[in-house]
Amino acid sequence: MKQFKMMFSFMWIAIFAVMLGCASTAKKEGTGEYIDDSVITTKVKAAVLNEPTLKSAEINVETFKGVVQLSGFVNSQEDIAKAASVAKGIKGVTSVKNDMRLKAK
Repeated sequence: MKQFKMMFSFMWIAIFAVMLGCASTAKKEGTGEYIDDSVITTKVKAAVLNEPTLKSAEINVETFKGVVQLSGFVNSQEDIAKAASVAKGIKGVTSVKNDMRLKAK
């Protein structure tokens, strides 16, 4: 009986340790959040690609805990606003950080 209790306790400690390993922190995503962010990034990239006025190859998209960061170089201020608008329209996006820059002419 004592061995059973010890094995049971060890099993719970192991499960708890695994659960903590998958938990997120302020600077690190959990496994589920990473997958969610990957899906959001893919959806934003697809939406930007389907927007005929934007050159999607010049717009980079990264997501961390639902916050989308856009970066890259575009031709006009309208392109910057349009890309941000497209990203905000994607389900799961909590906010958009717009770090895009205008190309030097």
